[in-house]
Amino acid sequence: MIELLIQIILLVVGFAILIKGSDIFVSGSSNIATILKIPTLVVGLTIVAFGTSAPEAAVSISASIQGSNALAVSNIVGSNVFNILGIIGICALLKELKLGENVLDKDIPFLLIVTLLVVGFILLSWNITRIEGIILLLLIIGYTAHLVYTSKKSKGADFVEKPKFGMLRSIVYVIIGLVAIILGAQLVVNSSSYIAMACGMSETLVGLTIVAIGTSLPELVTSLTALKRDENQLVIGNVIGSNIFNILFVLGLSSAITPISVSSNMIIDLGLMIFVTILCFIFGKTHNKFDRKEGIILLGLFILYMAFVILRN
Repeated sequence: MIELLIQIILLVVGFAILIKGSDIFVSGSSNIATILKIPTLVVGLTIVAFGTSAPEAAVSISASIQGSNALAVSNIVGSNVFNILGIIGICALLKELKLGENVLDKDIPFLLIVTLLVVGFILLSWNITRIEGIILLLLIIGYTAHLVYTSKKSKGADFVEKPKFGMLRSIVYVIIGLVAIILGAQLVVNSSSYIAMACGMSETLVGLTIVAIGTSLPELVTSLTALKRDENQLVIGNVIGSNIFNILFVLGLSSAITPISVSSNMIIDLGLMIFVTILCFIFGKTHNKFDRKEGIILLGLFILYMAFVILRN
């Protein structure tokens, strides 16, 4: 009992280190981009998306290396579902979210395509092979390059904020952030695996619930902060960008390092990930916004899904 309590404390500490580490990493890397005069839009679409998804990356890659395939995949599936149902749901409930044309016409459709692609890879053999992982990595490289190219062509792309501190301090921030992310990920993977075994829970259940929500906290905090500043489009951009990154980079790199086997029991979870992505597109396309009614629907679906996952175990 005492050991279990210690592991729960370590899990909470791991989440705290992950979140703080990703925050420090984003601050340092964003400042380096500012010093190097990289357009602010590019920084937001790439570095911030990477930073808020760093916990998912660290946990899934660590889990993959340690052979915890169920945790590696369920973390990403659970995070993507929570990002849409939970984060957009909460934000839409608090304030109406208006969408930009690029998000509706390019980013959400691209997210749907890569979601269908990775589920297709899984259904072929219930594995994500190294070759498929490399394909996903090539897609994230191409997607990022496209963002950089189009942002430089758009008006106002050359606007860059003044750096908050110098290059040396920025590099130190990046290093400290990465170390914290790796350390936090190790704590989360080890503690959650222990808790799962001690409580008779499956790694899939822990990944879809505790770990998925915990690693998505940076996205939630970033979205709520953007909402408070009335930057509604940043809320959607953060969620969609993070989901794309989770699939292409996190699953791509994890499977490129070690091929990932996926349990056929996750068929419903994979189907739900596709469904909520389509639902996100439909809601957004209807009136170019998410209103409070849609926020309630999304949150309601998330609560029902959590209840189903827990009862299924």
